[in-house]
Amino acid sequence: MPTQLSKSLYRLLLLVILTITSAGGVSAQEQFRRGLEQHSFIPKGQWITGVSVSYSQSSQDNYQFFIVEGINADSYTFKLSPMLMYSFRDNLAAGGRFAYSRSMIKLDEAKLVLGADTDYTLENVYSLSHSYSGMAAFRNYISFGSNKRFGMFNEVQLQLSGGQSKLCSGTGEALSGTYERSFGLDIGLAPGMIMFLNNYSAIEVNVGVLGFSYTHTRSVTDQIYVAHRSSQQANFKINLFSITFGVAFYL
Repeated sequence: MPTQLSKSLYRLLLLVILTITSAGGVSAQEQFRRGLEQHSFIPKGQWITGVSVSYSQSSQDNYQFFIVEGINADSYTFKLSPMLMYSFRDNLAAGGRFAYSRSMIKLDEAKLVLGADTDYTLENVYSLSHSYSGMAAFRNYISFGSNKRFGMFNEVQLQLSGGQSKLCSGTGEALSGTYERSFGLDIGLAPGMIMFLNNYSAIEVNVGVLGFSYTHTRSVTDQIYVAHRSSQQANFKINLFSITFGVAFYL
């Protein structure tokens, strides 16, 4: 039969075990919080789509620019870039973007004047190029407090690109030309800001901050001479040339 002393020791031991267990459970459940509140800015299930189109054309007739005189040329540039993303969770979206661009320059004549008796004439130059790219993107949206109109986003980008171009100069037997094919890989981080105009459309602006790019180009001149060039670049600062503006629709 257990004595009164053994029962007291048993109760005391049980009380100590329960105290330690409850203290450990409380500490295990405690979480570190920064005090930042995240509101649902882009709800789950929304489709995000948009498109950017640009076209420019120019023509020069006997135009003069500093030391270049008698410029007779025509040129145009066309760019198209649609986007489609899906919000698979509140404030998180993933999708892709496609881009295509085409440009042409036709220079009939231009004269480079370096002095009274020194000048160089350039005639019959034709350049045509087009490029295409596909990008996978992931976005994390951040609202300004409880505001539903203004916010920020951080976009991670992975892009593969390719392109072709040709450059010809001269006429007849003096005709010379170069054909190029290029391939590129880009990984980047592009934060941006967003402002909703209404419930379904918004203006977006983003700028590249961090990134790595690789480009390889193969060129053939006069169908005889083959050359290769490649370049790598790592960017860890704000790239003002990568600022983009666009209109997106949230459906």
